[in-house]
Amino acid sequence: MKKQSIGVFDSGFGGLTVFKEIAKKMPQYNYIYLGDNARSPYGDCDFETVYQYTLSCVEWLFEQGCQLVVLACNTASAKALRSIQQNVLVEKYPHHRVLGVIRPTAEIIGNYTKTQHIGIMGTRGTVKSNSYALEIAHFYPDIKVFQQACPMWVPLIENNEHLSDKADAYVQAYIDELLIQNDKIDCILLACTHYPLLIPKIKKYLPSHISLVSQGSIIANSLADYLNRHSEIEQNIETKSEKLFFTTGDTLNFNTHATLFFEEEVNAKKAIIL
Repeated sequence: MKKQSIGVFDSGFGGLTVFKEIAKKMPQYNYIYLGDNARSPYGDCDFETVYQYTLSCVEWLFEQGCQLVVLACNTASAKALRSIQQNVLVEKYPHHRVLGVIRPTAEIIGNYTKTQHIGIMGTRGTVKSNSYALEIAHFYPDIKVFQQACPMWVPLIENNEHLSDKADAYVQAYIDELLIQNDKIDCILLACTHYPLLIPKIKKYLPSHISLVSQGSIIANSLADYLNRHSEIEQNIETKSEKLFFTTGDTLNFNTHATLFFEEEVNAKKAIIL
């Protein structure tokens, strides 16, 4: 079999915060990142729309030579992953694998709380899906989960206003709305890969006893473990340390924003996906 790349997908820029940590932990592999910027954000889209968008991007990555694709997007993981794994892969791509970000996070979230009360901050789509609450209950039935949708956070970040004074009101408001649900919350999971860029603002309004969890290193560690356990996948991945970037949107705009997320210069090519 021809050597493959690891595919990393997101609806836009946020997945780059995950990809950054994956590439840092496993720099030897070849990667292809795809951002579906022309159709983002996914957060307020219905399940069927997210599924169709995600599937088209996953199949595009398969065509580029990715046997393994990571959905570095919480909304896609919540609304599309299960159907792709249980239906599409079984019927059309039995030798391909698609992984998400929700299960690996749920598996270890219990390590971050002492009170067994955690908060989830995400897009409307992720919160509405209830995917985190269900997945966490599977691993930690005693943990109580409180969720808060933060619809203004992604627009602030993508307009490069996340560190401006304008962002403070939205950051404080959503944190207050979450914490008022229960005073025992001692851990907050940022369940959107955009949100790490808001961490300086979030910490400004977060009580010091509450820990903040972002997903980049969690997903990177989980993927490394997966490859260790699945040598039939790992041995097919090219190890030339190449990173390719693609976007369905405007490449110049993508490169400008992507560099902020990836903390490295990015030069993307245009991907045409129908």
